[in-house]
Amino acid sequence: MELSTPIGPLGVVVTRRGVLAVGLDGLPGAESAAEALELRPGALPAAVERVRAEFGAYFDGRLRRFSLPIDWRLSSGYAREVREKLYATVGYGETISYGGLARRVNDTEVEGEFGAARAVGRAMATNPVPVIVPCHRVLAADGSLHGFGGGLEMKRRLLALEGAVPDTLF
Repeated sequence: MELSTPIGPLGVVVTRRGVLAVGLDGLPGAESAAEALELRPGALPAAVERVRAEFGAYFDGRLRRFSLPIDWRLSSGYAREVREKLYATVGYGETISYGGLARRVNDTEVEGEFGAARAVGRAMATNPVPVIVPCHRVLAADGSLHGFGGGLEMKRRLLALEGAVPDTLF
């Protein structure tokens, strides 16, 4: 399904397990992420309506935490661990640095802080469910915006929506 949002069209692929992919560039991005699983199309009207309702409430400022189930099949290993930690510990309107998230995953001993922060960056860059798993809340060590699949302007808009940055930065 494709949703019209204040940040542009978002594509969402939903399975019986939950939200599998969110495409920041619309439905083609979400569908291409899901291609590896060779899913068969099917009707899930209740799940689709729930996705529409939660995204609508989020963009209206009425929802601070998604309760949609996530189908984690496109995440594995370290990347999944990082994404799950982000999802569980960095709330609406909060931000964290790449290194700070690496410390929460206890990764600094393995690669050193700089290497661990880069590994977190790779996990964020390939996040199949952005917005729900809020990779837009992860910032550079100096607090600047760095990297986002939908572009820095989209990241800035999401953070402004949540009150994490002033909307005067637009």
